[in-house]
Amino acid sequence: MRTDENTAEVVVVGAGMAGLACAQDLLAAGVAVRVLEASDGVGGRMRSDRVEGFTVDRGFQLFNTSYPQVRGRLPLRELDLCAFGAGMVVHTPEGRRRFVDPTRRPGETADLLPGRLASGRDLLALGALSARDMLAPASLVRGGRERTTRAALAAAGFSDDFVERFFRPFLSGVFLEDELETSSRMFHLVWRSMLRGTPCLPMNGIGVVPERLAAELPPETVRLETPVRSLTDDGVLLADGTELPAAAVVVAAGPEAASALLPGLRVPDYRVVTTYYHATDRRPLDEPMLVLDSDRRFLNSCVLSEISPVYAPPGRHLVATSVLREPGPGTEADLRAALAEVYRTDTSTWQTLTTRTVPDALPVMTPPLPLTRRARVAPGRFVCGDHRATGSVQGALASGARAAREVLSERLGVA
Repeated sequence: MRTDENTAEVVVVGAGMAGLACAQDLLAAGVAVRVLEASDGVGGRMRSDRVEGFTVDRGFQLFNTSYPQVRGRLPLRELDLCAFGAGMVVHTPEGRRRFVDPTRRPGETADLLPGRLASGRDLLALGALSARDMLAPASLVRGGRERTTRAALAAAGFSDDFVERFFRPFLSGVFLEDELETSSRMFHLVWRSMLRGTPCLPMNGIGVVPERLAAELPPETVRLETPVRSLTDDGVLLADGTELPAAAVVVAAGPEAASALLPGLRVPDYRVVTTYYHATDRRPLDEPMLVLDSDRRFLNSCVLSEISPVYAPPGRHLVATSVLREPGPGTEADLRAALAEVYRTDTSTWQTLTTRTVPDALPVMTPPLPLTRRARVAPGRFVCGDHRATGSVQGALASGARAAREVLSERLGVA
């Protein structure tokens, strides 16, 4: 066994959002840190690839500018953010309905009139819910009574019809589950973030976000293509047989790798999602809106090249559509038929550019849901990631920040 001479006080295993945030905070406190990443790039699930001239994110992504951790860590203006439209297009049996934010698009609220997408009662309930979640202190939103999201919507006064037409198809794409069983605490926090922020994407793909975070670290902090085989009494053992000494190790890898490195670690189950990327010569929708299907044949769809033209080569367009399962026989044929109906166009000529399945896309967040968990699992051993907080960029970053605080606390002898 060889010993790596490039020692560090703390080794962080994994260069996803949680690991990068943890490293950032430890370095700011004067701690020598080394981040080890098994793959060829930073970001974990937040990566972008180039496929035949198109930008393809590894699964459909939305970037929310209202998250406190995001605003505190990233220079948003330098990300070249491109905003989604302030609303959604909902396909219903009666045709398309536009669900828009009346404060941002006051001239496009015809479908918010009672009887179109929602009843007068539902609209009143929506106004009350939105006002509370947007304006109340975050502590009040986090600390409310916990139940399932379905139960919370019923208690808020929404009719079953509106829940099925709007909330269920919309939230299925947010939480990657179809029964509205996610904790109401998570629902209220997400609804608040959407009201207070702007859903968007960097012009050059979601992978720009972790790359920009990594660029804030000193050179040579992150070592790519450096898988860790196991943790040792003195640090970590790399796959090539080299031992890297460290006083503390923070495991910021995905749930499967974290469980392998920390035997006995309890991680939640994860949701799986598959995103189909179709290329076409004719745009099926000429606006940057998220498209929902009230029949829930897919989670959501959008023309990514309407969000940012860089997602597709000149004269071409890129459509991303997500489904709540792994690909199977007939899945794409059924999806094309649904998209043809929803977009009102012939999809038979669309090119299947690529398909991305993310098996650990989001942790299951059914009640009771702790919004944060301790990072320290043993002396000198810590863990962070969205499975230790909430399934969101905010949760991953906050978990990394908590791990850094607990590492510093242990070093000071107050763990």
